[in-house]
Amino acid sequence: VDVASMGKVHGSLARAGKVRGQTPKVAKQADKPKPKTGRAKKRIIYNRRFVNVVVGMGKKKGPNSNMK
Repeated sequence: VDVASMGKVHGSLARAGKVRGQTPKVAKQADKPKPKTGRAKKRIIYNRRFVNVVVGMGKKKGPNSNMK
């Protein structure tokens, strides 16, 4: 095997892990509860739209409304 045709290593292996080693350690954050997906999410949406509907006067409030 011809030595001249072999690939070169970028940088010496003595510097391996340099960046990760010098970054400051950050404490792990508390996990948020994961949102429901699939069938369970469809069930929540169904209940929100059709089961606990409040019949009121005038126009229906939209799903993104912040009005009281």
